[in-house]
Amino acid sequence: MPRERHSPLPPTMRSRRLAAELRRLREAAGLTREQVAAETGINQATLYRHECVSSRTRPQRRTMLTLLKLYGVGDQKRDELLELCREDDTQTWLRPYHAELPEQYTAYISFEAEAGAVRNYESHFIPGLLQTPDYARALIKGCLPTATARQIEHRVEARLERQTRLVCDDPLNLWVIVDEAALRRQVGGPEVMRRQLQRLARVAMAGRSHITIQVIPFAAGAHPGMGGSFVLLDFPPHPGPELVYIDGTAGDAFLDTQEHLDGFSRTFDALRTRALSPDDSIAMIASLAGDRL
Repeated sequence: MPRERHSPLPPTMRSRRLAAELRRLREAAGLTREQVAAETGINQATLYRHECVSSRTRPQRRTMLTLLKLYGVGDQKRDELLELCREDDTQTWLRPYHAELPEQYTAYISFEAEAGAVRNYESHFIPGLLQTPDYARALIKGCLPTATARQIEHRVEARLERQTRLVCDDPLNLWVIVDEAALRRQVGGPEVMRRQLQRLARVAMAGRSHITIQVIPFAAGAHPGMGGSFVLLDFPPHPGPELVYIDGTAGDAFLDTQEHLDGFSRTFDALRTRALSPDDSIAMIASLAGDRL
């Protein structure tokens, strides 16, 4: 088989759906990657990349036709997948310095740029979409002590660019749940934290229908979110989440099996019921910021 060409662009929802479909078709055909490799001559590493959610590798047409024939795909479905494979390279959110960001992070930015809704639970810090520049800078510096000043500023710029999704003509629907610990941790010092909390309170009080903020207070005790932060991404026109993103010390991960999607959706719903109401959450945030409502 010919060598695959590698794309320098991050994945998009079109490429993610293609990867998920190729994996589903292989499993429906009752084939392992080892068996597919033996039948087609496509090596297993290449097959894995084609089925990986965050892959930057696009199958060539000849490879696609070989796989779809092996999987017994009909003409109509084959044409749909070949069209899905012809991905538009235009990604207006890309900036030159994005090439210096970690691969999984640019993949997340790509997916977030296409999402219609994001549900984000954070246990340790204010979500990136709601961070002030000073808070973001102090957080990144603290979490990445070996990062250069240039790398820190590039991450701050990327974070601020992501926030434009909240104020555009077709804004992102954002539902945020944060643990009280994230509000009390003095990232950047008292003044930086005060301004961050003031901004959070202003956003919550603005009455925007597409932004909801809730806080889980210490008084709630043990709760399902104590295992770690996560993000659920919904993409139109599909109902419900299609992707889960986890950012942890051991590395970032994208999950898209129905078991994971259902499990994290249930966890988020449970957290909503344990958290303070949006109005009570605003009151807590404003109080911690030293403001009066």
